[in-house]
Amino acid sequence: MTPRLSFDQHPEDARFELGTHLLNSESIRSRHGEPRREGFGLSWSWEQERFEFLAEKALWRPEGRELLIADLHLGKAEVFQAHGIPLPSDGDRGTLNPLLDLCARVQPKTLIILGDLVHGPLGLTASLRETLAALPELTGCPITLVSGNHDRPCRTLGLVQQSSYRLGELWLSHEPDHSPDLSGQNARLLNICGHIHPVANLSSGSDRFRLPCFAYNASEHRLLIPAFGELTGGHECGQLYRKWLVAEGTIVPWQNPESRARKKRLVR
Repeated sequence: MTPRLSFDQHPEDARFELGTHLLNSESIRSRHGEPRREGFGLSWSWEQERFEFLAEKALWRPEGRELLIADLHLGKAEVFQAHGIPLPSDGDRGTLNPLLDLCARVQPKTLIILGDLVHGPLGLTASLRETLAALPELTGCPITLVSGNHDRPCRTLGLVQQSSYRLGELWLSHEPDHSPDLSGQNARLLNICGHIHPVANLSSGSDRFRLPCFAYNASEHRLLIPAFGELTGGHECGQLYRKWLVAEGTIVPWQNPESRARKKRLVR
């Protein structure tokens, strides 16, 4: 049985209507595969690679049983407190407990963190150091940290760290990156990365919502995964990305309103 930290669970998010921009997954088609619900989440394929988008804001690769997450930003509250900004010191509970629950559910062979495990040196308290040093035991699997721009303090934690690297037909990085030149192989790898904290902005009447999302750019061969941390902001990644929203414990394919409007004009 996977050990568990004695953290309180974070409160449930408020419920709301998402408006008219959500589409049923059966109505979505992609040149790189048709999303469908199976296993632990919403399945999607790219070339020969298959994934599942998980509502916990994580990516599951069934073939090698790798669980990919990004941007936890642990210790962020303490960094803000050091600069005189009052934030409660329990934000890490809402990040670490869901991670341990997720690992207990899917039983990954490897947990891959695509950068920004911590927010900064001021947030790396003795308690957090102890927790992170025990994280492989707590999650029940080895951990690989792809170093992000916030991760210099992690060098002393004993976690396996490396820069961008290839996994199958994937190029894993923290920031958006291009894979090495594969022109001789006439191939291109899919870049999976974090750093951006992708979100989708939705509106319904006078209501405005912002939801984390997975975002795919076909021309760049890139998949952005949402920030896993609770105390993280987000950036609208634009209309070039196809998006899957993380909403109310599920994954919902979404089509940009501009794309819907163009289709309506073409039909007329």
